[in-house]
Amino acid sequence: MRRILGWLLRLILAFVLLSVAMTILYRFVAPPITWTMIGDVFAGHGVTRKWMPLSRIDPDMARAAIAAEDSRFCEHHGFDFKAIAGAAVRNAKGGRIRGGSTISQQTAKNVFLFQNGGYARKALEAYFTVLIETIWGKHRIMEIYLNVAETGIGTYGVNAGALRYFKHDAAQLSPREAAQIAAVLPLPKKRAGIAPRGFTRRYGNAIDRRIDVVRNDGLDSCIR
Repeated sequence: MRRILGWLLRLILAFVLLSVAMTILYRFVAPPITWTMIGDVFAGHGVTRKWMPLSRIDPDMARAAIAAEDSRFCEHHGFDFKAIAGAAVRNAKGGRIRGGSTISQQTAKNVFLFQNGGYARKALEAYFTVLIETIWGKHRIMEIYLNVAETGIGTYGVNAGALRYFKHDAAQLSPREAAQIAAVLPLPKKRAGIAPRGFTRRYGNAIDRRIDVVRNDGLDSCIR
């Protein structure tokens, strides 16, 4: 039993050291690949991505992401407990399932983990969220999020998404184009980035209207 416990402690220590080292490395280096990208490769979709620093991405893209995914991004420390509680109440009432994940949580999942996995993955997601909030800070979290989030089948990052949908890079996005990309983010394999219809169109319109709110209320102040 002591030997088993000893090996278990060594494994935990090795995991902690490796995860901290990777987080520090990605503070300065772009993540080379993610598990979701690997899945697309094996599915035959390939991977299209084109890294762009946050300083070059049109500011309305980050504002659209905040408007769509995490309005308290600059206020919380990785977890929006109000959003989590609200999502739990809505889900208990039935209808469209809503999550309460922040941009920080989604970034932690996208960079270090896989898409499914239940409570075990959620526990690891929480651990990596604390790490990136501590080591990266908000500016780097948003930069990596906008570069690794899936924006279409086999398409990763808003720059690759802009090139795919609008034939120009993410430095030249209009508010409407930024809103359309943000509307795709929750279900990138199912939602249309060009000529969206139904819910996706309405959702994009709502995000477009909220971009000015994010700007005027300083909800993006932590990444300016």
